[in-house]
Amino acid sequence: MTMRNQRIILTGFMGSGKTAVARALGEKWQCEAIDLDEAIARAEGRTSSTIIEEDGEEAFRAIENQVLRAVLDVSATAQVIALGGGAWIQPENQEAIARDNCITIWLDAPFELCWGRISAGHIRPLAVDREQSKNLFEKRKPHYSTAQIRIEINGETTINEVAEMVERVVIDFSRRNESD
Repeated sequence: MTMRNQRIILTGFMGSGKTAVARALGEKWQCEAIDLDEAIARAEGRTSSTIIEEDGEEAFRAIENQVLRAVLDVSATAQVIALGGGAWIQPENQEAIARDNCITIWLDAPFELCWGRISAGHIRPLAVDREQSKNLFEKRKPHYSTAQIRIEINGETTINEVAEMVERVVIDFSRRNESD
């Protein structure tokens, strides 16, 4: 199955599995899968974390918006785009995504699962400890809930199982919208 000219945007908190699911879907659908943070690193020559640490979050968000617009403008081929954890909460990013008629999916993973992944990985300047991460998680959750589709994630679901869930809901969503 391929999603002709239909972009899928994955949003959710850091550690929810957006990048891994995007890659699995790209492989499954034989389309380009883009991690927005990786696209930022390529464009800027430094990681998102480094940009935030050196220039501040506001400067990073401006870069993030620019790179997202560039990614959306690149081609009309199907793509799966994994946003960074804070990209979706920026109104200008939501507007760009809506203009491009992307299907937005929130990977709703519980905080404890995200925190386990965050604390096991690289340092994240906006989530340096559990309390700060939990506060950020709670602050962002209402924004994530505005995505068109919500998929609940738990620690027992494999990346491929999540990708299959995404595929099913995207097919159903597309069919419903075609009949409207």
